[in-house]
Amino acid sequence: MGILDGRRALVTGGASGIGRAIVESYVAEGATVVIADRNEMQAERAAGELGAAAAVWVDVADEESVRSAYARAVDALGQVDVLVNSAGIAEESELSDMPLEVWRRTIDIDLTGTFLMCRAAVPAMVSAGGGRIINISSQLGIKGAVALSHYAAAKAGVIALTKSLALEVSRHNVLVNAIAPGPVTTPLVAGMTEEWKAAKMAEIPLGRWGRPEEVAPTAVLLASDPGGNLYLGQTLGPNSGDVMP
Repeated sequence: MGILDGRRALVTGGASGIGRAIVESYVAEGATVVIADRNEMQAERAAGELGAAAAVWVDVADEESVRSAYARAVDALGQVDVLVNSAGIAEESELSDMPLEVWRRTIDIDLTGTFLMCRAAVPAMVSAGGGRIINISSQLGIKGAVALSHYAAAKAGVIALTKSLALEVSRHNVLVNAIAPGPVTTPLVAGMTEEWKAAKMAEIPLGRWGRPEEVAPTAVLLASDPGGNLYLGQTLGPNSGDVMP
């Protein structure tokens, strides 16, 4: 018996990094999971390796793509009890040199994508009498970062979106929370320059990057009953001490 037995979950960005680790943990705890990702081949491979029920293609920044992917997830699951928004990008650029398209691409995927997925999920969760939404933010949305103002702004927006949506839907037993990890050994962090990574490492009290499997248990907690029942509009921070609210 797993603590998520019977739960049906949709995880965006579930083909790699933190999203994949969450899929693996959810399946291990008894949940039925659909992976949604822009890399369809990688998503299908991950679904096969991890025992997920299905993989669907999605561009979270595109309204019609989100609508279609959510409908296909419902077809596979019957209902989505837990939505995890883990899709995201990051690319270094100091603000003074940042092309507008870099700003827009980051906001579109990291913030608007979260909004679109939440909007797709909320009506059915309200009709069902409850659900869980878990948005993956970042500690940089709290403290900011050199050469990542666009990413930090998007992730700060995710935190504010999480709080606001939590207030809107809590009366329907839909619990919305966020996770704000610190630097984690994922393809996203691997893409940063060595200079950026060295500077970031020097700031971390724990003295090491986190691993995706060290973040996933927080997502299990927030999806679980009774463990996650009293979390509402919260931002939990498995961040190696990089932020201490």
